[in-house]
Amino acid sequence: ILLFEEPLISGCLTNADKRIKVAKPVVEMDGDEMTRIIWEFIKEKYKATDFVVSQPGKFKLVFSPADGSKANEWEVFDFPGGGCGMGMYNTDESITGFAHSCFQYAIQKKWPLYMSTKNTILKAYDGRFKDIFQDIFEKNYKSEFDKLKIWYEHRLIDDMVAQVLKSSGAFVWACKNYDGDVQSDILAQGFGSLGLMTSVLVCPDGKTIEAEAAHGTVTRHYREHQKGRPTSTNPIASIFAWTRGLEHRGKLDGNPDLINCKLNEHYVNTTDFLDAIKTNLDKALGK
Repeated sequence: ILLFEEPLISGCLTNADKRIKVAKPVVEMDGDEMTRIIWEFIKEKYKATDFVVSQPGKFKLVFSPADGSKANEWEVFDFPGGGCGMGMYNTDESITGFAHSCFQYAIQKKWPLYMSTKNTILKAYDGRFKDIFQDIFEKNYKSEFDKLKIWYEHRLIDDMVAQVLKSSGAFVWACKNYDGDVQSDILAQGFGSLGLMTSVLVCPDGKTIEAEAAHGTVTRHYREHQKGRPTSTNPIASIFAWTRGLEHRGKLDGNPDLINCKLNEHYVNTTDFLDAIKTNLDKALGK
């Protein structure tokens, strides 16, 4: 199951630099090696084992081949005292499926695709993502990308974060899961808040989806409401969760009227109109 997260409305990344204008959304897609954003099942735990060390000792990784051949062993660290450790994994099948989905979605959007890792540090782990993505691109998607005049490029995660902040958007960003978990929220806040970002879970069959607001149920606001305190929750992402679902229903049913629903454009216009009113009021009140 893949999760696509996309800000709804163009806006300013005000917390980063007031001069930065985001003209178009960035669609952020996350890999599932630590399964929280790209989920093999909704809200499955991270594919990692972590632990706390309370005494001196050696932390090792061991791989035992199924054919009974000699096991491979790596010593990670010799703890002189307390600490913590973690082991995580991914499969070629998982990375391959993730890559195909990213390339196909970029073609659908007609936007370039960027894949970001830290393969300079995690040479084997992140390097595996980089190599599989590049191989699949060359064998399956390069010609189609060339026809659409879009491109695929791998970038280091730190370089890519800087690029996102200074870009005007209109690209698909493929991340390893932890990176995507963090950066998707930064993107959402750049557009105003998590209330301005969609989340759509897509099954490999292309038929089954779940559209939801990226912020979930906003439990913190609900707890404040239970205490009788005033709250204010942005409803836009919830509204667009419905429009994404209706659009997909239209595709399944071959209903062009439902697919071509213009609610998105109308809402953007309404929001821009309200922003203009606020600006005028602020000026009138001397703010």
